[in-house]
Amino acid sequence: QVQLVESGGGLVQAGGSLRLSCAASGNRVSINVMGWYRQAPGKQRELVATIFSGGSTNYADSVKGRFTISRDNAKNTVYLQMNSLKPEDTAVYYCNVQAGGYLYNYWGQGTQVTVSS
Repeated sequence: QVQLVESGGGLVQAGGSLRLSCAASGNRVSINVMGWYRQAPGKQRELVATIFSGGSTNYADSVKGRFTISRDNAKNTVYLQMNSLKPEDTAVYYCNVQAGGYLYNYWGQGTQVTVSS
């Protein structure tokens, strides 16, 4: 079992920045990909960004150029730097980890990000 602890959400004005962190702990399984998803009220959960163990990244079109995902493999921690935030970025952001050759899929508890106009 892997536990994910998220931090860094909050309230920010449009144009501002936030940094989310997610630390994975527990069984020492090989982590394949770490990522962030978000879910706005009344909408489906959607991918924001992912980063693979080798460092390659993938972003949703809506956040390209504004958000940056990174990871510290030694700490099993993934970060999401969010700049130029927009009201439409308001959502609960969830950390996701796939491990053990993509056999295991873990979710964090979610952290609220609210962007005011």
